Amino acid sequence: MKAQLEKLVELQITDTNIRKLQKSIETADSRRAEIEQEFERHASSVREIQGRAETAKSERATLEKSIAEAKINLERADRNLKNSINQKEYEAAMRETDILQKQIVALETQVLEKMNAVEEVEKNLAERAEEISSLEGNHKKMLAEFEGELIDTRSEFDLESSKREVVFKTLPPSLSSVYNRMVQRSRDGIAVVEVKNDSCSSCFIKLRPQKIMEIKRYNELITCENCTRILYILTKTAENA
Repeated sequence: MKAQLEKLVELQITDTNIRKLQKSIETADSRRAEIEQEFERHASSVREIQGRAETAKSERATLEKSIAEAKINLERADRNLKNSINQKEYEAAMRETDILQKQIVALETQVLEKMNAVEEVEKNLAERAEEISSLEGNHKKMLAEFEGELIDTRSEFDLESSKREVVFKTLPPSLSSVYNRMVQRSRDGIAVVEVKNDSCSSCFIKLRPQKIMEIKRYNELITCENCTRILYILTKTAENA
């Protein structure tokens, strides 16, 4: 019975690893999406800053064009003022000159604000220059590492699955049937658990001394009275292996 129990323990360790590997494979798409989302979060932040700079530059160019047009109109108003032949023409030219001068001052103030805005944004971009330059490279590196790990996980999954078949075939049909039934009944797929500190390491219930002795005899499979899982105790040789 001891040899059979050892095979059950080996099978349980293999199955636990298979479940872990399978979960890793099944969640690969969501984990890959997380990498993409993290990259997009940083990239969109940079694009937003760059967009602010381009917008400010474009608005500044529009303002400067308006200033140029206003100055042309101001020159025309000055000529009208000098060439006015009556009080009415003189007053109209004066009003237009005053309006245009105020307009130019207001536009120049806005240009200065846009220049300050561009300077602030470009300063921000300069501070993040290292991050920006390494952003795409880091993204590709993370994806490459992830895909490499996924290949290793799938390879290990195949090896563990093959190993399970070999171990499972060496069990008596009655024992393999019991094991499969317990695994399917368990939410975590655990049918065989180690006794630690005289307690079941699955449900943590304290075992009676008599139960401990029964487990150590290896005369039969002993199950936990609480969670019904098969119990085993590592020998000193196994612990030191």
